[in-house]
Order: sequence, then C-alpha cells, then structure tokens
Amino acid sequence: MPRVHPFPFLLLGGLVAVSACGRLDHLGKPPSFTPNTETSEHVAMLMPGLPLRTQPQRTVDQASLWSGERQSLLGDRRAMTKGDIMTVVIEIDEKAEISNDTARSRSGSESLGMGDLFGLPQRLDDSLPDGASMAEAVELDSTSKTTGKGSVKRKEKLTLRVAATIVDVLPNGVLAIAGSQELRVNFELRELLVTGYVRPEDISRKNEVTYDKIASARVSYGGRGQITDVQQPRYGQQILDTVLPF
Repeated sequence: MPRVHPFPFLLLGGLVAVSACGRLDHLGKPPSFTPNTETSEHVAMLMPGLPLRTQPQRTVDQASLWSGERQSLLGDRRAMTKGDIMTVVIEIDEKAEISNDTARSRSGSESLGMGDLFGLPQRLDDSLPDGASMAEAVELDSTSKTTGKGSVKRKEKLTLRVAATIVDVLPNGVLAIAGSQELRVNFELRELLVTGYVRPEDISRKNEVTYDKIASARVSYGGRGQITDVQQPRYGQQILDTVLPF
C-alpha cells in the first residue's frame, strides 16, 4: 500500500486554522477592539517633538491676551507638531453615470478565376462531369458584425468625522496623519481608518481638514462581526473562485 505523505494535510489544516482565527475572535461574544497602545498615533504622542524656537524665550505674562503661546486666547491651536490631534471631515456625495454604445459592421467578397493557367483548367474540365468547370476555381465570402454596449452608474454618499494624529513631519513641512475609530454595536464592530498627507495651511482655525485636501488619502469604512461573516462567502469558495478558470 503506498504511503501517504502527511505534509499536504498539515498545510491544509494550518490554512484552515489561520483563516478561522478571525471568526473565532467573536464566536459567541462581541468582536474585540483593536489595541491602541502600539498604534502609530500612540507612538507619535509619546515621542517629544522638536523645539519650535532655538533661542531662549523671554518670560511672557500668561494672563496676557497678546501672548504668542498656543494656550493663550488668541494663540494658534491648530495641529502642527508630531503627536498633535486634528479632526478629519469626510463628506462624500458623488454621482457618476457613463453609457457607451459601439456598433461595427463589415462585409467582404473575393473571387479568383483561372482562365488560362498553362491550360490546366481546360485539362481538368475534361475530367470533370458535364457542366463543371475550373474557370472560377476559388471564391471567398466573409461577413463580420460587432455590437457592444456598456453602462456605469454609481452613487456614493458618506459623512464621517474622525480624529487623526500627526505621526510625522516631513522635511518640506507636510504633515503625515493617521486616525482610527472603532464603534461596537451589539455583535458588530464598525471601524474607520484614515491616513494621508496634509499641508499645515490647509488646516482650518477650527483644527479641521476636509478629505479633499488630504494627499494620498486612504479612507476605509467597514466592519467585522457576525453580520459581516454572513455576508461574506466562505474562504473555500473564495479560493475556488480564484483558482478555477470556469
């Protein structure tokens, strides 16, 4: 009896175990929140930023309205340094409709006759039945027709607000931001992730920035939990859809 190698079964069992880890997290209980102690926002808040001024500052009366400090009444409290927090406003209301129609038709006809080809048609005619002739030896007809139609209709509307942290200040002064937010309702966890690059001058006096002023913006709004598991196909079905060519 041939010996069966156990490695394929171990590999298959490992893949099944890894794929099931995400579902086992909320098996019979609400999904767990993502720990926020090792995130990029937390690390940026722990690391002290560079000093804004290298020269010694003179003592300023803290009660003065004209103080240049950020804590003063007229101070600029916008996020500027690593670890500062700002509000990202996401308001998407877009609608797109595209429709294309394409039609193409072509017909061709060719005829080739061999009237005098070293007398071969005449010699062949003698051996053919009565009424048959090789004068029109070749005849080709072709017809092609192509019709295409495409339509795209999309409508998106999303209104969100999330607090983001400055995780890095680039040499040109552009701020790299990252923000995350998780909300758990019953057994479904909704999560919002935002990353990108912001210019300091695009931050409003309310310490807010809109999504259309964020370069390389990455916005993810989704969730995980029992409802999401039911809406998603099984891992085996997804693998088969990827591997099978038909």
